[in-house]
Amino acid sequence: MPGRSASHRLRIGRYTEQNRIYLLTANTRKREPVFHDYGLGRIVIRQFKDVQGQGIADSLAFVVMPDHFHWLIQLHCGSLGELMCRMKSLSAKGVNEAVGWTGNLWQQGYHDRALRRDDDLVKLARYVVANPLRAGLVERLGDYPLWDAIWV
Repeated sequence: MPGRSASHRLRIGRYTEQNRIYLLTANTRKREPVFHDYGLGRIVIRQFKDVQGQGIADSLAFVVMPDHFHWLIQLHCGSLGELMCRMKSLSAKGVNEAVGWTGNLWQQGYHDRALRRDDDLVKLARYVVANPLRAGLVERLGDYPLWDAIWV
């Protein structure tokens, strides 16, 4: 459809289910490698932890890459759209304040994948946190500071 954005197409058919496990991915604007600065990546991680502390979702695993993040969660209340809007807005505000920027940090939209009961969560969490290894950013996972998983 002319005039419709890609973020609109990402929302088609999106349904949020409480207590479901989701893998969420969001990219920085123009895939800029903002989080090569690990201090800025910690701002995103702080938002992940705040969401958990508020009981919105349990953070099962995450990795903040230079230009995107992967976040494995179990959603408890609200919708994915509300969660991602909040997370992206607050992390953008924090990053912008830290470096004196204005404007958008994140691309519009996000990708989500609802996991089935038979999906191997530990295997998926390991895949998520191993992103820095596959991208050649580090030689050992322990050398990359912007990840966590409840099983690892």
